[in-house]
Amino acid sequence: MQIIIITGISGSGKSVALNALEDAGYFCVDNLPPVLLSRLVETRLEDNEDKLAVAVDSRSAASLTDLPKSVIELKNQGHSVHVLFLTADDHSLITRFSETRRSHPLSHRLPKGTSLSDDRTLVEAIREERAMMSDIQMIGQVIDTSNSNSNQLRNRVKELVEIEQSPLTLHFESFGFKFGVPLDADIIFDVRSLPNPYYDVRLRPLTGKDKPVIEFLESQADVAELLKDIREFVEKWLPSFRRDNRSYLTVALGCTGGQHRSVYMVEQLARHFMKKEQVVTRHRELPVPR
Repeated sequence: MQIIIITGISGSGKSVALNALEDAGYFCVDNLPPVLLSRLVETRLEDNEDKLAVAVDSRSAASLTDLPKSVIELKNQGHSVHVLFLTADDHSLITRFSETRRSHPLSHRLPKGTSLSDDRTLVEAIREERAMMSDIQMIGQVIDTSNSNSNQLRNRVKELVEIEQSPLTLHFESFGFKFGVPLDADIIFDVRSLPNPYYDVRLRPLTGKDKPVIEFLESQADVAELLKDIREFVEKWLPSFRRDNRSYLTVALGCTGGQHRSVYMVEQLARHFMKKEQVVTRHRELPVPR
């Protein structure tokens, strides 16, 4: 059975991700206590179902510690299990809770003997949830939704579940440092030292995917040297991540605006590695193609 577990920080888009999986043909269950996961899988198998998606979050706080064990047990039974951990920066989460006017799940979860007047602030609840979910984050593919709208997140989740599953999938992601570092990156490379096409008015409106920008960057010796160094670094350490039983490795490359240099580097790295690895690319600051 193909099993997708959606978990992460409240307000990061778990409901959107679960809806995307439902559209992709998965049987979906929200807020499932981890202790019931194995039983649910057995039930779906009896109904000849082969796709299951469940959301597990801090509302099931009492049994969260059972999730890693349940994932291992299901994998040992031969199931394909993938954990997607959604997160976002504090500013994005606060904005989303303010817009929806919903309270955080941990806001009212207080020790006995305290009154509602002692409710946690939203920031306190977010910080407590991050601490509570830290161990769970280590077993999944982290997806940073800080700069993503609902449509972008749906597309990203569908892309992740539709790719041919392999022991390890390489994610190459471009971003702009002025918009913040992506929270889902395992390795980050700073390419801001490279010559910047932005200062050429002809190249400014283009991206690292466009031929004039590619030609400009390929004419720079520093670009080729840095690209070679990054490629060799990833090649050297990829076996180590694979031995660590990682399902995903996210390599992020950042320039100032995330439009030219980092996009070019991601495209070149993806072209090289897709010859022998499962590769997914994402350009955080570029519009998602329709």
